Amino acid sequence: MSSNKHTNLLAQETSPYLLQHAHNPVDWRAWNDVSLEKAKEEKKLIVISVGYAACHWCHVMERESFEDTTVAAVMNKNFINIKVDREERPDVDQIYINAVQLLTGNAGWPLNVVALPDGRPIWGGTYFRKDEWINALERLQQLYETEPQKLLDVADNLEEGIKSMDLLPLNTDDVDFKEISIDETIASWKESFDPLYGGTKRAPKFMMPDNVSFLLRQAIQNNDNKLLEQVTLTLDRMAYGGIYDHVAGGFSRYSTDIKWHVPHFEKMLYDNGQLVSLYSDAYKATKKELYKEVVEETLRFIAAEFTTDNGAFYSSYDADSDNENGELEEGAFYVFAKEELKTLIGNDFNLFSDYYNVNTFGKWEADHYVLIRSKSDEEIIDTYNISAEILNSKKTLWKKALSEYRSKRPMPRLDDKILTSWNGLMLKGYVDAYKAFGTEDYLDAAVKNAHFIKNNQMQTSGALLHNHKNGKSTINGYLEDYAAVIDAYISLYEVTLDMEWLDIANNLTAYTFEHFFDEKKKLFYFTSDEDPALVTRNFEYRDNVIPASNSIMAKNLQLLSHYFDNQLYAEVSKQMLKNVLPEMKQYPSGFSNWLSLLLDYQKPFYEVVVVGANAKEKLAKININYLPNILTAGSNIEASAPLLTQRYVDNQTLIYVCVNNACKLPESVIEKAINPIKLTK
Repeated sequence: MSSNKHTNLLAQETSPYLLQHAHNPVDWRAWNDVSLEKAKEEKKLIVISVGYAACHWCHVMERESFEDTTVAAVMNKNFINIKVDREERPDVDQIYINAVQLLTGNAGWPLNVVALPDGRPIWGGTYFRKDEWINALERLQQLYETEPQKLLDVADNLEEGIKSMDLLPLNTDDVDFKEISIDETIASWKESFDPLYGGTKRAPKFMMPDNVSFLLRQAIQNNDNKLLEQVTLTLDRMAYGGIYDHVAGGFSRYSTDIKWHVPHFEKMLYDNGQLVSLYSDAYKATKKELYKEVVEETLRFIAAEFTTDNGAFYSSYDADSDNENGELEEGAFYVFAKEELKTLIGNDFNLFSDYYNVNTFGKWEADHYVLIRSKSDEEIIDTYNISAEILNSKKTLWKKALSEYRSKRPMPRLDDKILTSWNGLMLKGYVDAYKAFGTEDYLDAAVKNAHFIKNNQMQTSGALLHNHKNGKSTINGYLEDYAAVIDAYISLYEVTLDMEWLDIANNLTAYTFEHFFDEKKKLFYFTSDEDPALVTRNFEYRDNVIPASNSIMAKNLQLLSHYFDNQLYAEVSKQMLKNVLPEMKQYPSGFSNWLSLLLDYQKPFYEVVVVGANAKEKLAKININYLPNILTAGSNIEASAPLLTQRYVDNQTLIYVCVNNACKLPESVIEKAINPIKLTK
């Protein structure tokens, strides 16, 4: 454990990750102008170490190296040492992760880089053992003193490489999206599917919610039942797996094995926000009760443990917590010994152990079990000849007993900073859950969070701030913040019909055009033109665990072009999609959100507008259907917005369905209005 014998400048920071290192003997500094200027003045190499609070291997390297006085002596003598929270500074992280990717072909966290005094990287990697780390630093320092030109040459080459990594040529070809076939693209993607456990045939296994979301849409809109089976297999197995917290709800970041069993135990807000959206949509498409249960339990967890009094959402729980010996251990909070479970469950243990695999299938290491399911409730009901009501009652009692027992253990460390982009994802998750289930608490949570962002993260200039901690908002926002909040506010408008949220989304979009947009490339930079220059200013356009900020923006523009009859938005959205087409065909899993946008342009895309006194009620009934190829708008009074003007009729609530600038006759009956949409996929 860290001793307060040492204190460095990180003690002045608010990031939980930086504060975890505030008592290392290493002379850590935060990433700021003062730290960077000091490196230039003293002509010292910079150690840049990037991680995040919930990162298990970041903690391991801290214990082995950064808490070691011998390591600290080497670092403090010759280097300016800078710690970076990648969640606070994704712009800095991306520069150096690209550098390490170029240097080694592989990158992740902890991310450790050595740079010249001007910040340009010359060497780097991920986790290093103590001796490897010391040897590398000493070798680099010697080279810096004796052959500095070699390092300058490396820096020059790396700088060019970094600048070229995220360059996307402007596609000037005439493209008819309807003529583009993605059949071969999907066919090649299918080859990577795991037919036994879902997801992809590899470990570690990430959930990739946007991939699954696109594949769900692709399956249903093309009546591809085999693909739909693969999607539901993935959703089922993730929900059955140890990656899902069967006691309290919520998902961990990824599985270390192929069967979704043993997770890397950290829980991230961004995963859970997206997975709530995904399982809500999947429920609408399939009506599987399992998916409803996952959403309800996950949102119960978010409300209880990740939500502030003013409606904001915290960032993450650490993978590590104190074990019975008071030592940090991965998963200590979540795993159980068999004897513990026998005592807690009592007479139901045989049924419980079958349900959650307290056997060789569910065993992790030593006498530790990570609860994992392999059978559906229906199979258990048939095997034990019990009713669904009795099984559900038992499950409730089991979870209550395990939760109460687990609550006596030391909790995982909470990263309580509030990130605007991740709050946007969770806000949208709540809206999507409300659409699927109509639970008013979900809408209340969404509206409360939307007000938090508006009142705290939005500036009078129209800019967003990225971070909020201890009542203070800091760090100029990134494109991811604007993209996620615009997306969430559009969704919130669709269920509240409150034009405030749509107007704010439009204003934020105008701000991104002014400060992020590259007129020549027709893409948005990740950083604002008001931010200090780094090694390069990059475009984030490849989808990953979170969709790329540019793909979210392209979809936002497509929607806003309809809402505000804005031709510029439509043209830019189409051009952005054109730009990624060549790479998208080669690497579909890295472009799933773009592929979803392509479907908007390939298939009929409907405007569904409800106007009249009962507009919200009728829209709520429309929203319970899985209709990924629509946008909704409405008003209960006469309104002048482009989609609403001249559509109000006294004493009637009418549904207008339009596609390709052509509208059907208005309908008052919901099923009559939406049946053509269901049939025209």
